[in-house]
Amino acid sequence: MSLQGIVHIAQQTMQRFLTPGDIVVDATVGAGYDTSFLAKSVGPKGHVYGFDVQEEALTRATDTLLKADLMDRVTLFNAGHETMADHLPPETHGLIKAVSFNLGYLPASDSPVTTLAETSLAAIETAMKLLHRRGVISIAIYGGHPQGQIEQKRLKAWAAGVSYDEFRIASYEFTNKARNQETLLLMERARPQTRG
Repeated sequence: MSLQGIVHIAQQTMQRFLTPGDIVVDATVGAGYDTSFLAKSVGPKGHVYGFDVQEEALTRATDTLLKADLMDRVTLFNAGHETMADHLPPETHGLIKAVSFNLGYLPASDSPVTTLAETSLAAIETAMKLLHRRGVISIAIYGGHPQGQIEQKRLKAWAAGVSYDEFRIASYEFTNKARNQETLLLMERARPQTRG
């Protein structure tokens, strides 16, 4: 037994929120691994909407999904995650059970494209508005490259300022990892307190 990395913790957490038939968003499709996980989690009656600005990523993701026979429950958009409200069907707004962000760059690619703090923050704030009242947002941030370090610092500072009465935000990271620090932020809408 050992402590788990942030991807494993993110998936374990999202799975606790998801049931077959749910609607979810992969805000950073990449090679499609998180998309596949989400598609399996929501089952054949659920649906995954995925976003990525790189055609290479969507091509790789489509291949991954086709091999796993999951493409029939996934819709991919060649668009930035900050535009998700414009692309998602209006009837899904307020019903999204999970939004997954895996920030950084496309693994095993020569592309210099990375996510940026400004557009990631805009996307997260949009996801908060689209989220089901019992939904979850998972944000994996990788500080192993200069833009990732900026994004990590900005998002952690932003998270600290979100009202606890509106959203609960938990952070997971290896505190003593000196290089390539990874941070996982998990968010859920605060539920009204009942008096007993």
